[in-house]
Amino acid sequence: MRTVVGVLRGGPSSEYEVSLKSGANVLSALDANKYEPRDIFIDRAGTWHLRGAPAQPERALSGVEVAINVVHGEYGEDGTLQRILDALNVPYTGADALASSLAFNKYRTNQEARKLGITVAHSAIVDSSKITDLHKTALNIFRTMPHPLMIKPIAGGSSVGITKVDNFDALEYALGKAFAVSPQAIVEEYIAGREATVGVIDEFRNEKLYALMPVEIIPPTSSPFFDYEAKYSGQSIERVPGHFSAEEKHALTKAAKAVHLGLGLRHYSRSDFIVSPRGIYFLEVNPAAGIGMTEESLFPKALQAVGARTADFFDHIIRLAKKPKNV
Repeated sequence: MRTVVGVLRGGPSSEYEVSLKSGANVLSALDANKYEPRDIFIDRAGTWHLRGAPAQPERALSGVEVAINVVHGEYGEDGTLQRILDALNVPYTGADALASSLAFNKYRTNQEARKLGITVAHSAIVDSSKITDLHKTALNIFRTMPHPLMIKPIAGGSSVGITKVDNFDALEYALGKAFAVSPQAIVEEYIAGREATVGVIDEFRNEKLYALMPVEIIPPTSSPFFDYEAKYSGQSIERVPGHFSAEEKHALTKAAKAVHLGLGLRHYSRSDFIVSPRGIYFLEVNPAAGIGMTEESLFPKALQAVGARTADFFDHIIRLAKKPKNV
């Protein structure tokens, strides 16, 4: 008897297109001998679809034994979709509603990481609803924060809405770009160094928490950092494993595990870091729903680097999702 697996993709966020691609790859990776995959599409307006027709969530999920959530960004990562699945008693992959909500907020996540003893960049939060004069706000930031700066939406992924700012003229534009994605923005000290990402998986290969090899990400020379365009242009370079020292690898995997456990995440996650001459800085964590599964995504490449097939990985997380919560 095959397990009915609902693959949820799409959604109302700016990462809609990436989510569609991730979901398509998940659907193709599921072993048809073990699973009956169900493609559940959520459009930009938040309407659910099953077999091409609009359907209420309870109908779309009827008979689904496990849901694989690959709805990136708001709705899929902020706890909204998790609460719907909980209300309908459908087991799902990834963090629960509370942990998802926490991890989705970059500023709160960094504060929690700091409490765990993990180094994070100096940052401040800016709320667009409290700004009466954007020029004055930008001027105050420019005078009080160390430069260069990174301006980020407080929530979201795939580097959407993120800008590196080297001068005052770019600051107003960068704030507006971030506010177009989220009503709040993070103004963060830019840390120069090599970008690294580390995936962790629960109960994998006989380890309670297994860390994949750190991946080093090298953006194309035309990009000031690993922005959205660089991620999906196919021009960036990913070294798997990255060229890190044994000490750096140990520190990266230790921090990624600490974030996963400390934020109450489950099944799998991926944490991003900067390895700089000043040390290793935590940037953000991507809970399971926010981890890309496209051909360009980093997590599948990291799985391949340790000899794990994508199909076997999905077997594993489906088993985790089906386990009773008290086990």
